[in-house]
Amino acid sequence: MTSVFPQNEAAEGAGPAAAAGTFRIGEGPVVHRLGFGAMRITGPGVWGPPADPKAAIEVLRRAVDLGVNLIDTADAYGPGTSEELIREALHPYEGLTVGTKAGQLRPGPGQWTPCGRPEYLRQQCELSLRRLDVERIDLFQLHRVDPTVPAAEQFGVLAELKAEGKIGEVGLSEVSVETIEQARGIVEVATVQNRYNLADRASDDVLRHCTENGIGFMPWHPVAAGALAQPGGAVAEIAWAHGVTAPQVALAWLLQRSSVMLPIPGTADLGHLEDNCRAAGLELDLAEIDRLDAGLTEL
Repeated sequence: MTSVFPQNEAAEGAGPAAAAGTFRIGEGPVVHRLGFGAMRITGPGVWGPPADPKAAIEVLRRAVDLGVNLIDTADAYGPGTSEELIREALHPYEGLTVGTKAGQLRPGPGQWTPCGRPEYLRQQCELSLRRLDVERIDLFQLHRVDPTVPAAEQFGVLAELKAEGKIGEVGLSEVSVETIEQARGIVEVATVQNRYNLADRASDDVLRHCTENGIGFMPWHPVAAGALAQPGGAVAEIAWAHGVTAPQVALAWLLQRSSVMLPIPGTADLGHLEDNCRAAGLELDLAEIDRLDAGLTEL
């Protein structure tokens, strides 16, 4: 799967992230294709508040200054902490799209348990509305499909919430093509969020399906490059040639792989944030793309 989608020049004053170009989420907002994932602004194990909440708020506000207008979070990040920090930093979200997720219980730090009971998903939607202080959530994603609950019931409550005007667009996370199509028989799916990066392309078929159907694909853990980033690896050598970092090459590769790609790198560090946003303007040539595409088979 080799595709090259050149990024756009950032509009004057829009910030470097705008160079990634734009994508319309379903029938809703148009966003810059390089977003921000707000999981890492919480405490260790994605549990509780960060050591320095003011620094987390600074990172969120700086992301917007750099042209990011798509923020991804979840009720489970904290739990609740990430949404609360986003509200404090960015409310009333002028010009921003905030997507959140529900469907994961948090028994403790680093622990995640799927929960797709319809009454639970509805409850969590209401709590996210309250924490974010909005009347409608721009993008509401099912964090995981719970194997103990009929999938149609989980998709059904998302359709109900959308019909009630409590959510704008619907997304799924960690799903197969078959599951996407099952869900689309019940509710329109605007985005899919699967693990995907240079070192893990197991969701290539899902990405292809999303590209063909105009569904936004939000790769989580997007900057991982594995052995390709080691000295002598393709990422390391391409980064050196451009005078950039390995994560910037990983993000540029994602952005050029599909027109529906919406990377959401997360960080609590301002320096890393700046580097990530500058990746939106990094153009890789065809030879570099081909080398990265073939990289895993060469190692």
